[in-house]
Amino acid sequence: MLILQNISYLHTNRDLLFDKITFTANKQEKIALIGNNGVGKSTLLKIISGELQPYEGLLKADAKPYYIPQIFGQFNHLTIAEALQIDDKLNALKEILNGNVTEENLEILNDDWTIEDRCNEALQYWQLQDLDLSQKLETLSGGQKTKIFLAGISIHQPELILLDEPSNHLDFEARTLLYSFIQNSSATLLIVSHDRKLLNLLNTVYELTKHGISVYGGNYDFYAEQKQIENNALNQDIHSKEKALRKAKEKERETLERQQKLDARGKKKQEKAGVSRIMMNTLRNNAENSTSKTKSMHAEKIGGISGELQELRSGLPEIDKMKFGFDNAKLHKGKILFTATDINYSYNNELLWKENLNFQILSGDRFALKGKNGSGKTTLIKIITEKLTLKQGTVYKAESTIVYIDQDYSLIDNQLTIYEQAEKFNNSGLQVHDIRMRLNRFLFSQNDLEKSCSALSGGEKMRLMLCCLTISNKAPDIIILDEPTNNLDIQNIEILTQAINEYQGTLIVVSHDEYFLEQIDIQNTIEVN
Repeated sequence: MLILQNISYLHTNRDLLFDKITFTANKQEKIALIGNNGVGKSTLLKIISGELQPYEGLLKADAKPYYIPQIFGQFNHLTIAEALQIDDKLNALKEILNGNVTEENLEILNDDWTIEDRCNEALQYWQLQDLDLSQKLETLSGGQKTKIFLAGISIHQPELILLDEPSNHLDFEARTLLYSFIQNSSATLLIVSHDRKLLNLLNTVYELTKHGISVYGGNYDFYAEQKQIENNALNQDIHSKEKALRKAKEKERETLERQQKLDARGKKKQEKAGVSRIMMNTLRNNAENSTSKTKSMHAEKIGGISGELQELRSGLPEIDKMKFGFDNAKLHKGKILFTATDINYSYNNELLWKENLNFQILSGDRFALKGKNGSGKTTLIKIITEKLTLKQGTVYKAESTIVYIDQDYSLIDNQLTIYEQAEKFNNSGLQVHDIRMRLNRFLFSQNDLEKSCSALSGGEKMRLMLCCLTISNKAPDIIILDEPTNNLDIQNIEILTQAINEYQGTLIVVSHDEYFLEQIDIQNTIEVN
């Protein structure tokens, strides 16, 4: 069992990240920890693992956590065995088998005579049997590093496992292995992930927000249904409060108009009756005070309702605050944009693909580009975008505009500010206030406009990129997305999904996220191997 009571954490600059987080993870429970970027999910995992210390609060765990972080660069100088913390045991076992049976070696091994067999079985399961445990991690790909630490679970057999975005660098085959492991594991799992397919394998969702932890007793689909119900109720409350605000303003207007009519009628009466100037001034002052009091009373009521409405609106999901407006690509649907006939590419005189590729892309098509890590997906993108020249086969490419959005959003110039980046895409002569208005639609406030693009998170760069596409003169004929969900939280993935579904042009997507591909209505597949 894992127990957290009133856990708070302060950044090094003393800013509060989260306050008084309390929850319990029961034995063998499988929990998803979700929340927007920046709320502290990874930090919370690090606190549970012991890597970070909380500012205050109590943490109790019946078992030592096995923690797999999201980033592995800090381990690059280590061998695989050192990173998995099994090098001493393996060396001790080797020494003992070679006849060096010392107390020290026996103590290090601690009767773990199957350590070598478990290593081999674990590497075999994660398809890493070709790797040597003495290899440095710096020689491995991102996917291989992830699988190494996942293999460590089978080696160490922990009862409490913490995973931070475990599917990020995995191809489809490796993700399938991960899903199978999660389904069959009897350990307690606490997983941070944006992979909706993975999240649906877990039986509890903990949502971390600035207000604390909310618990939903079901998988991600159940959570999404409950959130929709909550959001519907919130929208209903907002609608009711907007109606009350309109009525309050109308009531204020009617009351003031009635007061002004009464005051005017009274003044005429008094003038006819020949009331003295001093008395008239007194009556006028009384009328003005009465009007001022009425205005103040209504202003207080309207201010109260406005404040409540603002508070309600602040609870809306960010996606509900955004406004899309893509111009459609001008090419007619069904026009041939690209045809590949028996194409292949060679590196060092060796063909990249086992079989030559043949495919055709029509205007309006939606393709998934699939293949294992290293199978040549990026090479094919470079061929489609005419960055590489073919050495085998032929291609036909119609005149069309292509936007390639890679994992790092390199179309965003880190030397520019947010406003300067938006202005760079202003092909239609929009005025300054129009550009600012569009940036505001994509959740960039007036205070953000001078911020450097280099300081933006993956999700912020994605939103800025989408905004730039709406600012440009027209939508591109083809958009190519390379692993677009890798560094995004669920909220930003939903924003991206909605934007893509409004886009009417041709789409080519490299992604191992099957759930995402389903959501954006992918109809065709190009497979490379």
